[in-house]
Amino acid sequence: MRFLPLIVANLRRKKIRTLLTVGSFAAAFFLFGLLGAIRYGFRQGIDLAGADRLVVINRISLIQPLPITYYERLRRVPGVRDVAHATWFGGVYQDPRNFFAQFAVVPEDWRRMYPEFRVDEEEWKAFLAEREAVMVGRALAERFGWKVGDRVPLKSPGYMGGDAWTFTIRGIYHGTRPGDDESQMWIRHDYFYERAPQYFRSIVSWYVVRVDNPDNAVAIAKAIDQEFANSTAETRTQTESAFAAGFVQQMGNIEFLVLAIGSIVFFTLLLVTGNTMAIAVRERTNELATLKAIGYSGPFVLGLVLAESLLIALVGGGIGLFLARALAALDITNGLLLLYLPATALGLGIGIALMTGTLAGLLPALGAMRLNVAAALRRL
Repeated sequence: MRFLPLIVANLRRKKIRTLLTVGSFAAAFFLFGLLGAIRYGFRQGIDLAGADRLVVINRISLIQPLPITYYERLRRVPGVRDVAHATWFGGVYQDPRNFFAQFAVVPEDWRRMYPEFRVDEEEWKAFLAEREAVMVGRALAERFGWKVGDRVPLKSPGYMGGDAWTFTIRGIYHGTRPGDDESQMWIRHDYFYERAPQYFRSIVSWYVVRVDNPDNAVAIAKAIDQEFANSTAETRTQTESAFAAGFVQQMGNIEFLVLAIGSIVFFTLLLVTGNTMAIAVRERTNELATLKAIGYSGPFVLGLVLAESLLIALVGGGIGLFLARALAALDITNGLLLLYLPATALGLGIGIALMTGTLAGLLPALGAMRLNVAAALRRL
């Protein structure tokens, strides 16, 4: 630490160059953090999926409904412990761009199925006591500035008549794990079926099934599909993680995209920073030779140059990652994707920054360590 002023003084020698190099690191790690947040946003449904939950949808497509009569038949399948269903609403709040998930559920079934969502008991009782009541996630409430007791109008989609439905927020749920989806609105199924066209009273959008033993999930999924084989609404049953992964695959190979872009950026950054440090060392050849002449060792000089490179990498990388995490928290996708940059990704970013700084400064540092004092001092 006592040599920190010397390191800082060397970096301040060419302020513009130092700022540009730090800015290069900040830009690169901002991109790294943002791509990482997108990747984790796509994967959070996979990573947080319950190992003992299955999702049952129509074999044709998710947008094709299933009969509500399947509820009791699913409960009778061996190995099934619990069943819940949800029906997509698709209402619009103020502007079509204000997208968020809204679906009708049986409250008690849904709460048993997703115990990771926590609700205040008094708010839950209020939700059960009022047919027009809704439960919203904490992130959704913060997004629109909602609070318990607010009246929220939603324009129903055209296939449901296009009328305005007004709901009362009676509770705000929150997830117990980082990355839990807090952007949903739960509508009571009895009120939904009461107001929806007759067609909707006999269907649901999908089922969620909890199994007794996660090890038997695949076998139970096959049994469910066999139960409804050759029916008018055949099913496709997947583990919750596989169901979530299907959405990610529709968007392409996000992980490959992150890796490819990140590799190109860091290789370019390595060249730029290495060249900058080489120039800095060459400009200070006489000073470094003087340090060695008065008794400082070659390893000390090597450490001094590496420390400058590492400080640039750490400051620039830290700024970039901080900005990426701050941007991810702003809901820039309007609820379409929950961006999330976990602490493990931040730690990885800092580690990569330090590695990049080490590699970029290693060759110039080795050159400084091997500097011939007599030859360098002849230039004085």
